[in-house]
Amino acid sequence: MSEALPYGSEVEMLVDCHQHLWPPRLVEALRRRSSFPYLRGWTLHLAGEPPYEVDPAAHDVDRRRRDELDEVVVSLSSPLGIEHLPGDEGAELIDIWHESALELGDPFRVWAAASVTEPDVDALTKTLSEDRIAGLQLPATALTCPVDIERSGPVLAAAEAAGKPVLIHPGPAPACDPGLPGWWPALVPYVSQLHQSWLAWHIAGRRQHPRLRIAFVALAGLAPLHHERLTARGGALGPLDPYVYYETSSYGPRAVDALVRVVGVDPIVHGSDKPYASRLECDFGAAFTHAVFTANPRHLLYGDPR
Repeated sequence: MSEALPYGSEVEMLVDCHQHLWPPRLVEALRRRSSFPYLRGWTLHLAGEPPYEVDPAAHDVDRRRRDELDEVVVSLSSPLGIEHLPGDEGAELIDIWHESALELGDPFRVWAAASVTEPDVDALTKTLSEDRIAGLQLPATALTCPVDIERSGPVLAAAEAAGKPVLIHPGPAPACDPGLPGWWPALVPYVSQLHQSWLAWHIAGRRQHPRLRIAFVALAGLAPLHHERLTARGGALGPLDPYVYYETSSYGPRAVDALVRVVGVDPIVHGSDKPYASRLECDFGAAFTHAVFTANPRHLLYGDPR
């Protein structure tokens, strides 16, 4: 392969499919709360994780706008657990997310959010009709088994009917030993959630939603690499699904190379998970760069041919 095209090349529309950016209205709403999730100043408190010191600069909209690729899709942070909050409590925060995120302007587009406890499908359908809404993000904790796929059927069907994709993101971590290191949730429950949701989709999702484009963040926690164990235990990976994608955040060349050996290059889409991680840096040549940063994201987001 030839040398990779430089970032910012005039001939490429570079896409980051997964970032987090909290608009000021969402920050203030989290500061008003007295139960999880909530902010005290810039300290984030969650039920299952130690207090986290948020960098205010990471959510400075103007600063982030100056430092982005050509197109960025931002999403609500599903580990906050907002999608799992009951009734009006969750609906208020989801509405604030949609209203404030849609005001961010270029280069930002938005992953919609939806309650997984009391979904409002009519409201979601209306939100998905917005041009700046790229698709729907769901927490992996809402899709942990085939029964969950069926339970989430109405919101998945809404995205499918809108012709927009679904992004599967780790959800809230369960409470754990406070003596564990801060990285524990990201390496243990988050990865486990992604494995569960990927396998649930593998068993039941495509059969129920034949045209839905779906992407799993963090390379689905490397779930496809377990295909040999899956086969040994009586399952099968089966033919590659052209509408399943793997977003790259938190992984680098070794993991990406390993996954490509199982699923090929076409399903790999760039996402950074900024500000918690950084963009993928792989010196795999111009064809790989074009596929992962441009062509594959466009197929995920818009259904464009590869």
